[in-house]
Amino acid sequence: MTRLPEDTKGLILDMDGVLWADSHALIDLPATFSRFQELNLAVTLATNNGTRTVEQYLEKLAGFGVTVEPWQVVTSALAVAELLARRFSPGTPIFAIGGEGVMQALRSKGFTLLSVENAPEAEAVVFGIDRAITFQKMVEATLLVRAGRPFYATNPDKTFPTPRGQIPGAGAWLSVITTASGVQPIIAGKPQTPLLEMALERLGTSKEQTWVIGDRLDTDIAGGQALGCRTALVLTGVSTRAQAEDWQPSVDLIGESLWDLVKPDA
Repeated sequence: MTRLPEDTKGLILDMDGVLWADSHALIDLPATFSRFQELNLAVTLATNNGTRTVEQYLEKLAGFGVTVEPWQVVTSALAVAELLARRFSPGTPIFAIGGEGVMQALRSKGFTLLSVENAPEAEAVVFGIDRAITFQKMVEATLLVRAGRPFYATNPDKTFPTPRGQIPGAGAWLSVITTASGVQPIIAGKPQTPLLEMALERLGTSKEQTWVIGDRLDTDIAGGQALGCRTALVLTGVSTRAQAEDWQPSVDLIGESLWDLVKPDA
């Protein structure tokens, strides 16, 4: 079997490495999303990449000719903000490292975001990939974590796919803090399940009828398996077919691309 079975009702799709690599579309995205409609599939886009806001992802999708609703986009930034909201009250001071996606998600929950200068006042630390990372940010985060502040991270991805190849991902930067502190963070993104649980709840489909599709075995596939959904790996991103064939528990489907999983019969 190389295509999704007829009993499929919902899809939880990764984006980087599945839909695109940076600004380059990996498949015909308008045709693929039209095919989802033809098959009456509910779709959420669940990404470990929390650098962008939902609005920015909608704009990027529109640039590729795809229109989706805001509820269909779920990021690790939204998931980590939800985790903190379950534990801390609005107004809690947070020292966060990350892009605008992380900052907006935390602000939407009412948290007070601290500058590097005021970082010692933080009651929790949040880490996401930050294209404006500095040594001092890492210093403050490390000191806070070593002092026992609760430590959260968006995702553990060691690399990030670009058209030129793999570059350091959030997990690579995160390892600086974990190495220096000896403390592992609470992870919101894949392979942990908070992000996927949020995506599944928005879909409203059962785990048995929902597929988690991604390009990384260690995050997308491992997360989907932990959630209890069927999984499909596409070979347009990080993991290879050989790696997938050795993966345990076995991946349910391997496709050359997302299109190959849903394309009509020839």
